[in-house]
Amino acid sequence: MSSSYAALSQFERDLHVKRKIAVVTTSRADYGHLFWPLRELAAHPEVQLELIAMGAHLSPEFGATIREIEKDGFAISAKLECLLSSDSDVGMAKTIGLATLSLADTLAALRPDILLLIADRFEILAPASVALALRIPIAHIEGGEFSEGAIDDAVRHALTKMSHIHFTSTEAARRRIIAMDEEEWRVHRAGAPSLDHLRRSALPSRAELQLRLGITLRNPAIVIAYHPVTIARNTVQEADALFAALEAITGQLLFCYPNADAGSRELIERTRAFVARREDSHVFVNLDRVTYWGLLRQADLFLGNSSSGIMETPSLALPAVNIGLRQQGRERAKNILDASPHATAILAAVEQARSAAFRNSISGMINPYGEGRAAEKIVEVLTTVPLTLELLMKRHRPEPL
Repeated sequence: MSSSYAALSQFERDLHVKRKIAVVTTSRADYGHLFWPLRELAAHPEVQLELIAMGAHLSPEFGATIREIEKDGFAISAKLECLLSSDSDVGMAKTIGLATLSLADTLAALRPDILLLIADRFEILAPASVALALRIPIAHIEGGEFSEGAIDDAVRHALTKMSHIHFTSTEAARRRIIAMDEEEWRVHRAGAPSLDHLRRSALPSRAELQLRLGITLRNPAIVIAYHPVTIARNTVQEADALFAALEAITGQLLFCYPNADAGSRELIERTRAFVARREDSHVFVNLDRVTYWGLLRQADLFLGNSSSGIMETPSLALPAVNIGLRQQGRERAKNILDASPHATAILAAVEQARSAAFRNSISGMINPYGEGRAAEKIVEVLTTVPLTLELLMKRHRPEPL
């Protein structure tokens, strides 16, 4: 509780106008990252939380994860249908349009003091564009990073320039945003909020995890999270190498569903066909964040091209093989091994990752993406930043003479 609120009389508290903060979540991935900031905001006596769920959250094909939000006890202010049942880039573009139309009415009705957005999904362009038109200050989490093999990279940087408050995962990302001519007082290094789960969430034991998943975990267990490469015209062109390599990899293979991007259905079909004929392999449509973290903690190896492999596996000193273009440019901890999208390169990286020498070399490593205290920093700033015209009006450094 803030000191200013504690100093109010009960009468003054009853009349006190809370700071209205809206948060947009579109999928299981960003909700897992937002969980602890949402929990902190919901519990804050000076905050009126307005949670907007949209996109893949409402899609049965991707697990209807809005039920997870409701199960966690969050009140949802708006549920917006906008994700087209499509597997194309045209579908992605139209999803942005549908989301924009729905959000225009929703945000106009809510008129939040601040809109909190996270990361770099293409549909996040919609709430940012609407908020800009409605003069609603935007706070953005996880800007300043690079992922050159996905359109996410351009989305992330566009969101940075549209936003008024920035929460970065790393110090390098903070410096990069300041170099983009954002004023220093706006930019805060908080760490990746997904890492807060390791410090604050009760992760399941191996036995509990097996009950949740309905499987028997075996060693070695490999978690595979692979998404379309959205910068490429053929977004699944690198998948051939992955599946060719998997034919030769021993161990229990545990697949997570891809993101709802162009090409995701083809990846899902290939994964299901592979699992159907590969003994002791499984695919999970949706894993809540605590179950996912529990699975990472029990795994022997991470394989794929997800940002989770880059940002989260270092906290567990879990060897991770990152494939192809998608995460090119991101900061890497020493547990990450990069492999070009060729079966031989992937197999060589897997062999190195499984070696005792490599495992010993990453013991006790530090994750550059944070310490698990992001939510505290994010909420501190959101609840104290002055809601003045200065917040909306950015000032730029003068050109050198």
